[in-house]
Amino acid sequence: MMVAMLSPTQTVPAPAAPTSATDIPADWPGLWLQMLQARASAEPTPQLTLGADLGWTLTGPCSARSVDLFALYKPLLDARLAPGLSPWVVAQLGQSLDGFVATATGDSYYVNGPHCLLHLHRLRALCDAVLVGAGTVAIDNPQLTTRRVPGPQPVRVVMDPDARLDGGSRVFRDGQAPTLWVCDARHAATAQARLPSAAPMAAEVLAVDGLLDDDRAPGYHPGRAVAALAGRGLRLLFVEGGGITVSRFFTAGALDRLHLVVAPVLIGQGRRGLQATAHDAMADCPRPPARTLALGDDVLWDLALRC
Repeated sequence: MMVAMLSPTQTVPAPAAPTSATDIPADWPGLWLQMLQARASAEPTPQLTLGADLGWTLTGPCSARSVDLFALYKPLLDARLAPGLSPWVVAQLGQSLDGFVATATGDSYYVNGPHCLLHLHRLRALCDAVLVGAGTVAIDNPQLTTRRVPGPQPVRVVMDPDARLDGGSRVFRDGQAPTLWVCDARHAATAQARLPSAAPMAAEVLAVDGLLDDDRAPGYHPGRAVAALAGRGLRLLFVEGGGITVSRFFTAGALDRLHLVVAPVLIGQGRRGLQATAHDAMADCPRPPARTLALGDDVLWDLALRC
Protein backbone atom coordinates (compact mmCIF):
# COMPACT_ATOMS: atom_id res chain seq x y z
CA MET A 1 0.00 0.00 0.00
CA MET A 2 1.36 3.43 -0.96
CA VAL A 3 1.30 5.87 1.97
CA ALA A 4 1.47 9.63 1.48
CA MET A 5 4.46 11.17 3.23
CA LEU A 6 3.67 13.81 5.85
CA SER A 7 5.66 17.02 6.13
CA PRO A 8 5.31 19.82 8.68
CA THR A 9 2.54 22.07 7.40
CA GLN A 10 2.77 25.07 9.68
CA THR A 11 4.34 27.73 7.48
CA VAL A 12 3.00 30.92 9.09
CA PRO A 13 3.65 32.07 12.65
CA ALA A 14 1.01 30.92 15.09
CA PRO A 15 -0.64 33.45 17.40
CA ALA A 16 1.35 34.05 20.56
CA ALA A 17 0.62 31.39 23.15
CA PRO A 18 -0.87 32.41 26.47
CA THR A 19 2.08 32.65 28.83
CA SER A 20 0.59 33.27 32.26
CA ALA A 21 -2.00 31.86 34.60
CA THR A 22 -3.32 34.26 37.19
CA ASP A 23 -4.46 32.00 40.03
CA ILE A 24 -1.28 30.03 40.77
CA PRO A 25 -0.85 30.22 44.57
CA ALA A 26 2.33 31.57 46.09
CA ASP A 27 3.19 28.24 47.71
CA TRP A 28 2.82 26.15 44.55
CA PRO A 29 6.31 26.73 42.98
CA GLY A 30 8.02 25.44 46.15
CA LEU A 31 5.73 22.43 46.35
CA TRP A 32 6.30 21.68 42.67
CA LEU A 33 10.07 21.58 43.25
CA GLN A 34 9.52 19.10 46.09
CA MET A 35 7.39 16.97 43.78
CA LEU A 36 10.22 16.92 41.25
CA GLN A 37 12.57 15.87 44.07
CA ALA A 38 10.19 13.05 45.01
CA ARG A 39 10.02 12.02 41.34
CA ALA A 40 13.79 11.76 41.15
CA SER A 41 14.71 10.18 44.48
CA ALA A 42 11.59 8.82 46.22
CA GLU A 43 12.87 10.52 49.38
CA PRO A 44 10.57 12.50 51.71
CA THR A 45 10.65 16.31 51.57
CA PRO A 46 9.52 18.95 54.06
CA GLN A 47 5.94 18.73 52.76
CA LEU A 48 5.78 15.25 51.23
CA THR A 49 5.89 12.00 53.15
CA LEU A 50 5.88 8.47 51.77
CA GLY A 51 3.70 5.73 53.23
CA ALA A 52 3.58 2.04 52.36
CA ASP A 53 -0.16 2.09 51.66
CA LEU A 54 -1.00 5.70 50.83
CA GLY A 55 1.92 6.56 48.60
CA TRP A 56 2.90 10.21 48.62
CA THR A 57 1.02 12.33 51.15
CA LEU A 58 0.98 16.10 51.49
CA THR A 59 1.67 17.34 55.03
CA GLY A 60 2.06 20.73 56.63
CA PRO A 61 0.32 24.01 55.81
CA CYS A 62 -0.65 24.41 52.18
CA SER A 63 -3.13 26.51 50.20
CA ALA A 64 -6.35 24.83 49.07
CA ARG A 65 -5.40 25.32 45.41
CA SER A 66 -2.02 23.64 45.89
CA VAL A 67 -3.74 20.75 47.68
CA ASP A 68 -5.99 20.28 44.63
CA LEU A 69 -3.08 20.48 42.19
CA PHE A 70 -1.07 17.99 44.22
CA ALA A 71 -4.01 15.55 44.18
CA LEU A 72 -4.10 15.83 40.39
CA TYR A 73 -0.44 14.83 39.99
CA LYS A 74 -0.13 12.42 42.93
CA PRO A 75 -1.09 9.34 40.79
CA LEU A 76 1.94 10.01 38.58
CA LEU A 77 4.27 10.16 41.57
CA ASP A 78 2.71 7.04 43.09
CA ALA A 79 3.03 5.15 39.81
CA ARG A 80 6.81 5.26 40.20
CA LEU A 81 6.48 3.34 43.46
CA ALA A 82 4.70 0.36 41.88
CA PRO A 83 6.71 -2.88 42.10
CA GLY A 84 8.03 -4.42 38.93
CA LEU A 85 8.33 -2.75 35.57
CA SER A 86 4.69 -2.54 34.51
CA PRO A 87 4.10 0.57 32.38
CA TRP A 88 1.69 3.30 33.47
CA VAL A 89 0.07 5.61 30.92
CA VAL A 90 -1.72 8.93 31.31
CA ALA A 91 -3.30 10.85 28.44
CA GLN A 92 -4.50 14.42 28.17
CA LEU A 93 -6.88 15.87 25.61
CA GLY A 94 -8.22 19.40 25.39
CA GLN A 95 -11.46 19.91 23.48
CA SER A 96 -14.44 22.21 23.08
CA LEU A 97 -17.83 21.88 24.73
CA ASP A 98 -19.09 20.19 21.57
CA GLY A 99 -16.20 17.73 21.41
CA PHE A 100 -13.70 19.15 18.90
CA VAL A 101 -9.95 19.70 19.25
CA ALA A 102 -9.68 22.03 16.24
CA THR A 103 -11.72 23.66 13.51
CA ALA A 104 -12.26 22.01 10.16
CA THR A 105 -9.17 23.83 8.85
CA GLY A 106 -7.04 22.45 11.68
CA ASP A 107 -6.83 25.68 13.68
CA SER A 108 -6.41 24.79 17.36
CA TYR A 109 -4.72 27.96 18.68
CA TYR A 110 -5.91 27.93 21.40
CA VAL A 111 -8.74 25.65 22.33
CA ASN A 112 -7.58 25.72 25.95
CA GLY A 113 -6.14 28.53 28.03
CA PRO A 114 -2.80 29.19 29.77
CA HIS A 115 -3.54 26.97 32.78
CA CYS A 116 -3.93 23.95 30.50
CA LEU A 117 -0.65 24.79 28.77
CA LEU A 118 1.17 24.75 32.10
CA HIS A 119 -0.61 21.51 32.97
CA LEU A 120 0.76 19.90 29.80
CA HIS A 121 4.30 20.91 30.69
CA ARG A 122 3.93 19.56 34.23
CA LEU A 123 2.74 16.20 32.89
CA ARG A 124 5.75 16.09 30.57
CA ALA A 125 8.11 16.77 33.48
CA LEU A 126 6.58 14.02 35.65
CA CYS A 127 6.68 11.32 32.94
CA ASP A 128 9.52 9.45 31.29
CA ALA A 129 8.23 10.12 27.78
CA VAL A 130 5.66 12.23 25.96
CA LEU A 131 3.93 10.64 22.96
CA VAL A 132 2.09 12.23 20.04
CA GLY A 133 0.78 10.94 16.74
CA ALA A 134 2.19 11.61 13.29
CA GLY A 135 -0.69 13.94 12.43
CA THR A 136 0.06 16.19 15.39
CA VAL A 137 3.72 16.38 14.40
CA ALA A 138 2.86 17.18 10.77
CA ILE A 139 0.24 19.82 11.61
CA ASP A 140 1.59 21.48 14.77
CA ASN A 141 5.35 20.76 14.53
CA PRO A 142 5.54 20.76 18.38
CA GLN A 143 8.64 20.95 20.59
CA LEU A 144 7.28 18.72 23.40
CA THR A 145 9.63 20.20 26.00
CA THR A 146 9.20 21.44 29.59
CA ARG A 147 10.24 25.00 28.78
CA ARG A 148 7.33 26.57 30.77
CA VAL A 149 7.99 24.79 34.08
CA PRO A 150 11.03 23.55 36.02
CA GLY A 151 11.59 19.88 35.40
CA PRO A 152 13.44 17.29 33.30
CA GLN A 153 12.87 16.92 29.58
CA PRO A 154 10.96 13.76 28.69
CA VAL A 155 11.93 11.53 25.80
CA ARG A 156 9.80 12.59 22.84
CA VAL A 157 7.95 9.73 21.15
CA VAL A 158 6.32 10.01 17.73
CA MET A 159 3.79 7.31 16.86
CA ASP A 160 4.04 6.83 13.10
CA PRO A 161 3.39 3.12 12.43
CA ASP A 162 3.68 3.28 8.65
CA ALA A 163 6.46 5.94 8.55
CA ARG A 164 4.48 8.70 6.85
CA LEU A 165 6.54 11.60 8.21
CA ASP A 166 9.38 13.03 6.15
CA GLY A 167 11.83 13.52 9.05
CA GLY A 168 11.82 17.31 8.70
CA SER A 169 9.92 18.10 11.91
CA ARG A 170 11.84 19.82 14.66
CA VAL A 171 11.44 16.95 17.16
CA PHE A 172 13.80 15.01 14.88
CA ARG A 173 16.26 17.86 14.36
CA ASP A 174 16.34 20.43 17.19
CA GLY A 175 18.33 18.34 19.70
CA GLN A 176 16.40 19.68 22.70
CA ALA A 177 15.57 16.18 23.98
CA PRO A 178 15.95 12.56 22.83
CA THR A 179 13.34 11.49 20.26
CA LEU A 180 12.06 8.05 19.29
CA TRP A 181 10.28 7.55 15.97
CA VAL A 182 8.03 4.53 16.61
CA CYS A 183 6.96 2.53 13.58
CA ASP A 184 6.14 -0.99 12.53
CA ALA A 185 9.31 -3.00 11.95
CA ARG A 186 8.42 -3.33 8.26
CA HIS A 187 8.71 0.45 7.83
CA ALA A 188 11.79 1.02 10.01
CA ALA A 189 14.22 1.29 7.10
CA THR A 190 12.07 4.00 5.51
CA ALA A 191 12.02 6.03 8.73
CA GLN A 192 15.75 5.56 9.29
CA ALA A 193 16.55 6.85 5.82
CA ARG A 194 14.61 10.07 6.51
CA LEU A 195 16.30 10.95 9.77
CA PRO A 196 18.99 13.65 9.69
CA SER A 197 22.45 12.14 9.61
CA ALA A 198 23.78 14.42 12.33
CA ALA A 199 22.06 16.33 15.12
CA PRO A 200 23.02 17.63 18.61
CA MET A 201 20.93 14.86 20.15
CA ALA A 202 20.17 12.32 17.46
CA ALA A 203 16.69 10.89 17.01
CA GLU A 204 16.27 7.13 16.80
CA VAL A 205 13.87 4.78 15.10
CA LEU A 206 12.15 2.28 17.42
CA ALA A 207 10.92 -0.65 15.32
CA VAL A 208 8.02 -2.60 16.85
CA ASP A 209 7.15 -6.03 15.49
CA GLY A 210 3.45 -6.42 14.78
CA LEU A 211 2.57 -2.79 15.50
CA LEU A 212 0.37 -2.97 12.39
CA ASP A 213 -1.64 -6.08 11.63
CA ASP A 214 -0.92 -5.74 7.91
CA ASP A 215 -0.54 -3.03 5.30
CA ARG A 216 -4.32 -2.73 4.94
CA ALA A 217 -5.06 -2.35 8.65
CA PRO A 218 -6.57 1.05 9.53
CA GLY A 219 -5.02 1.15 13.01
CA TYR A 220 -2.28 -0.22 15.21
CA HIS A 221 -1.76 -1.92 18.57
CA PRO A 222 -1.03 0.75 21.22
CA GLY A 223 -0.23 -1.88 23.84
CA ARG A 224 2.67 -3.20 21.77
CA ALA A 225 4.12 0.30 21.51
CA VAL A 226 3.75 0.79 25.28
CA ALA A 227 5.54 -2.51 25.92
CA ALA A 228 8.36 -1.60 23.53
CA LEU A 229 8.85 1.76 25.24
CA ALA A 230 8.83 0.12 28.67
CA GLY A 231 11.55 -2.17 27.36
CA ARG A 232 13.63 0.96 26.78
CA GLY A 233 13.08 2.03 30.40
CA LEU A 234 10.27 4.48 29.55
CA ARG A 235 7.66 3.18 31.97
CA LEU A 236 5.65 6.32 32.72
CA LEU A 237 4.19 7.50 29.45
CA PHE A 238 2.21 10.66 28.68
CA VAL A 239 0.02 10.48 25.56
CA GLU A 240 -0.47 14.13 24.65
CA GLY A 241 -2.35 13.95 21.38
CA GLY A 242 -3.93 14.35 19.07
CA GLY A 243 -7.53 13.29 19.31
CA ILE A 244 -7.11 10.21 17.12
CA THR A 245 -4.07 8.97 19.03
CA VAL A 246 -5.61 9.49 22.47
CA SER A 247 -8.82 7.80 21.30
CA ARG A 248 -6.89 4.79 20.00
CA PHE A 249 -5.08 4.34 23.30
CA PHE A 250 -8.38 4.81 25.16
CA THR A 251 -10.38 2.27 23.15
CA ALA A 252 -7.49 -0.23 23.29
CA GLY A 253 -7.55 -0.13 27.10
CA ALA A 254 -3.97 1.15 27.16
CA LEU A 255 -4.59 4.10 29.52
CA ASP A 256 -4.48 4.17 33.30
CA ARG A 257 -5.59 7.79 33.57
CA LEU A 258 -7.22 10.34 31.27
CA HIS A 259 -7.25 14.10 31.76
CA LEU A 260 -10.01 15.49 29.56
CA VAL A 261 -9.97 19.29 29.54
CA VAL A 262 -13.14 20.97 28.30
CA ALA A 263 -13.00 24.59 27.18
CA PRO A 264 -16.03 26.93 27.16
CA VAL A 265 -16.05 27.29 23.39
CA LEU A 266 -18.30 25.92 20.63
CA ILE A 267 -16.56 25.02 17.36
CA GLY A 268 -19.54 23.54 15.51
CA GLN A 269 -17.59 21.30 13.14
CA GLY A 270 -14.00 20.22 12.96
CA ARG A 271 -11.56 17.60 14.18
CA ARG A 272 -13.10 15.31 16.74
CA GLY A 273 -11.83 15.02 20.28
CA LEU A 274 -12.22 11.88 22.35
CA GLN A 275 -14.02 9.06 20.55
CA ALA A 276 -15.12 6.01 22.51
CA THR A 277 -16.60 2.64 21.61
CA ALA A 278 -20.34 2.92 20.97
CA HIS A 279 -22.87 1.13 23.22
CA ASP A 280 -26.57 0.58 22.66
CA ALA A 281 -27.56 0.61 26.33
CA MET A 282 -26.63 3.28 28.85
CA ALA A 283 -26.02 0.52 31.40
CA ASP A 284 -23.09 -0.66 29.27
CA CYS A 285 -21.47 2.77 28.97
CA PRO A 286 -18.36 3.12 31.15
CA ARG A 287 -18.53 5.59 34.03
CA PRO A 288 -14.99 5.73 35.41
CA PRO A 289 -14.34 7.33 38.81
CA ALA A 290 -13.84 11.04 38.17
CA ARG A 291 -12.98 14.31 39.83
CA THR A 292 -12.97 17.79 38.33
CA LEU A 293 -10.58 20.71 38.67
CA ALA A 294 -10.88 24.20 37.28
CA LEU A 295 -7.96 25.24 35.07
CA GLY A 296 -8.75 28.89 34.58
CA ASP A 297 -11.90 28.98 32.45
CA ASP A 298 -11.46 25.31 31.46
CA VAL A 299 -12.61 22.28 33.44
CA LEU A 300 -10.38 19.23 33.73
CA TRP A 301 -12.01 15.83 34.18
CA ASP A 302 -9.56 13.48 35.89
CA LEU A 303 -10.73 9.97 34.94
CA ALA A 304 -9.32 6.92 36.72
CA LEU A 305 -9.56 4.21 34.05
CA ARG A 306 -7.74 1.55 36.10
CA CYS A 307 -8.35 1.82 39.84
